[in-house]
Amino acid sequence: MKKSKIYFASDFHLGIPDYKSSLIREKKLVNWLDMISGNADEIFLMGDIFDFWFEYKHVIPKGYVRLLGKIAELTDKGIPVNIFKGNHDVWAFDYLSKELNVTLHRKPVIREFDGKKFFLAHGDGLGPGDNGYKFLKKVFEFKPNQFLFRWLHPDIGCWLGLYFSKQSRLANLAKYKKELQEENHDELKYDMLMHYASRKSDENPEIDYFVFGHRHIPVHEKVGDKAEMIVLGDWINYFSYGVFEDGKMNLKYFKD
Repeated sequence: MKKSKIYFASDFHLGIPDYKSSLIREKKLVNWLDMISGNADEIFLMGDIFDFWFEYKHVIPKGYVRLLGKIAELTDKGIPVNIFKGNHDVWAFDYLSKELNVTLHRKPVIREFDGKKFFLAHGDGLGPGDNGYKFLKKVFEFKPNQFLFRWLHPDIGCWLGLYFSKQSRLANLAKYKKELQEENHDELKYDMLMHYASRKSDENPEIDYFVFGHRHIPVHEKVGDKAEMIVLGDWINYFSYGVFEDGKMNLKYFKD
């Protein structure tokens, strides 16, 4: 019986900090998709593909044509591609699913491969704390607010979205790298996603793997009696991804 080979990646944040460096990362991402296309049974892109994304009725943000074209090519070949909405592309509606034939996920999902159960989510707003963001997420997801934003001319709306997204720490890569060097990775094992996965593992002991994005630092840790938690890292500093093969999940790093 053929074993599944499933790929996972997250947090590309295309669009920051500038066009040139974003394009370099986009091309690297396309090369990775090329590499895995020969043996992938399914692909999961776990959120924050773009640093800002908003779909008007007839307009989308310009750029990203290499990635969008590659995803369409993969689905045309019959490789299922799943995209999770992250906190930076929360305003993805139906363009990606219609034009690229991907499955767009707005909430966590549970899937099973080769007898192993996976809990899959971007990771934003999960676990204790972060109440400010949880409130802000509700504001962004409130349909009347989306309707009002759509009335802004795209030149203004996209400019505002990119401007505010660039105020995040991710936009300042030098500062972000310094923070990564100073962070205690042992403490990260016990952050909000670990708390969330531990609680979910107690409630759902049949889960074998919890796979998240959002946190930007690659983590692979045991949760509870048998489960494992994988945080996929990012494609800003790590170029990391997850692969499930031969019944096991591993983190790997892409070098082209």
